[in-house]
Amino acid sequence: MGITLAPIFAAFTSGDPAWRAKVPIFAAVAVVGLFGNVSAIRRLQALAASLDMKARQKLGRSLSIRQVDAGSCNGCELEIHALANPYYDLERFGLKFVASPRHADVLLVTGPVTRNMAEALQRTYQATPDPKWVVAVGDCAFDGGLFRDGYAVTGGVGDCIPVDLHIRGCPPDPVALLQGLLALLDKLG
Repeated sequence: MGITLAPIFAAFTSGDPAWRAKVPIFAAVAVVGLFGNVSAIRRLQALAASLDMKARQKLGRSLSIRQVDAGSCNGCELEIHALANPYYDLERFGLKFVASPRHADVLLVTGPVTRNMAEALQRTYQATPDPKWVVAVGDCAFDGGLFRDGYAVTGGVGDCIPVDLHIRGCPPDPVALLQGLLALLDKLG
């Protein structure tokens, strides 16, 4: 006995508060598990579409992002990498991560700047073409965070290169990262 999900998903997303009465409970659990919170997905799509539209207005193209780990604990990286997973899937909105700073508009820097990464971060900044913007992601990138007094830490990202925007959090979630990029584009114009 098979079950088709299309009518169940239609009932789930219709906004009808009585949808649960129309759908068997095991099927409803399958739909919620497969599609997640539909209102959250719609808010995310609206946020990402707004970000893409602003990038195209300001730059004439999509936003290219280069992520740089300056010595973090990888908490922020996990949230940044989540932006590329199937739930967020930012490439569908024209946002993309690039492998080289020479192709980037934005440097997304995480972690406190360690002594062995300070020069590499400065070189990455110099290799990024103008106009370029730097976003410091997480509390550690802001001022060194938990590691600020460590012997191997020189400080926050702002102590090494100019920073245009700080996204606070330990770590900031993917939606906060999107909102931060949108705030950066708003700040530009």
